[in-house]
Amino acid sequence: MRNRIPPSREELEAYIREHRNWGRWGDEDQAGAMNLITPDKRIEAASLVKAGRSVSLAHPLPVRPAANNPEPVQHFTESHPMPDAGGVAVDYIGIHQHGFTVTHLDALCHAWDKNGMWGGKNPQQELTYDGSRTGSVEHWRSGFMTRAVFLNVPKFRNTPYVTNDAPVHGWELEDIVKEQGVEIRPGDAVVLYSGLEAYSRDYGPYGREGTNFPGIHASCLPFIRDRDIALWCWDMTEMIPNGYGLAWSIHSVLFAFGVGLVDNACLEPLAQVCEEEGRFEFMLTVNPLVIVGGTGSPVNPVAVF
Repeated sequence: MRNRIPPSREELEAYIREHRNWGRWGDEDQAGAMNLITPDKRIEAASLVKAGRSVSLAHPLPVRPAANNPEPVQHFTESHPMPDAGGVAVDYIGIHQHGFTVTHLDALCHAWDKNGMWGGKNPQQELTYDGSRTGSVEHWRSGFMTRAVFLNVPKFRNTPYVTNDAPVHGWELEDIVKEQGVEIRPGDAVVLYSGLEAYSRDYGPYGREGTNFPGIHASCLPFIRDRDIALWCWDMTEMIPNGYGLAWSIHSVLFAFGVGLVDNACLEPLAQVCEEEGRFEFMLTVNPLVIVGGTGSPVNPVAVF
């Protein structure tokens, strides 16, 4: 891969198998790479706040059906009168969070391959109607608060977005790190911008059913694992189809490496703020709902400069 040649399926499967973090933090660990976000790491992240400027990385909850949103968020509001001409409003929210529209955090139990879930657990034994008995999102209730590094693929390529014929490869990420003059350290989050909003304006909803769409190549896996990245936040997902016939390529970081994934981030505003501030590192906070047994949670990631 360092020779800029994509790995074969055999090489890819061998890498995932040989670099698994299973047992690294104990046989019954539920937090995965979040263990890399130590108190010192949080203090380091807080020290990056200089301007006090914050920006959300979340899309609005999508309540309207679309080609890439067949199960939209349900949101109903009702009001009730109170004495003295007062009143109160309440609402109901129902979310099918996984997919291509809701900004959400994938828990470690969200995906698996033929070797099992995080820690080698058997999904048939761990998953129930009430949720997962292992690797579920409530184990991240303290939230991800860490140093984050922003990698801007469109700027590096001088194009508006990633296209189907040119997925993001691991060696390209290494080149971007060098060009931007940043360093990625253990426990960091990486926020990878591929130009989702611009792509959707030209081609329609990203991730719409029945289409191939661009994204991140499996050759990026060593980039994530070798740097001990704790959280991976992106706007586009792995390229589909992944070219290997595997159930998962980049999503394998969940069950193999224990890395959290923030899917469907809204990164165009962040790209603009990074340019205005002249910085590619910042404090990032991602705080999931405490859903016992949950396979993930809707989130509103916030970058603070």
